[in-house]
Amino acid sequence: MSQGTITWRFLPFSALNTLELYELLQLRSEVFVLEQACAFQDLDGADSEAMHLLGVWDGRLAAYARCFAAGVKFAEASIGRVVTHASARGGGIGHVLMKEAIDRLQAHWGPQAIRIGAQARLEKFYNQHGFVQNGQPYIEDGIPHIEMPRAA
Repeated sequence: MSQGTITWRFLPFSALNTLELYELLQLRSEVFVLEQACAFQDLDGADSEAMHLLGVWDGRLAAYARCFAAGVKFAEASIGRVVTHASARGGGIGHVLMKEAIDRLQAHWGPQAIRIGAQARLEKFYNQHGFVQNGQPYIEDGIPHIEMPRAA
């Protein structure tokens, strides 16, 4: 999958239309709740503080992440709820999504360090984008996670 086939939008919560909001919540639920068999509170009250990155491919929401300014989730800026639709996987869309999220975050808030709370099983994926494990693994919603900062 080439980046040229994906249409990206980077929006504050207030600019999302109802269809976009429905699609992003549906995708997050499909992957984080159903695929990963994890009952957790996805609607955590933080969506209104985030910038939302939506990647539309072939007419559907294929990739999504939410980005936060420094001081909201961590002292550093952060990226979370990184997710791709099952039908779009296998062609590198996750890597395109992470590159786009990093680029958009830094274009919006300026070049800076970024910290994520990643599922431990995805450490090597995030290593490819400059994130490195910092600290001990911890359990969040029944899944092992690690904090991973990325230098500015």
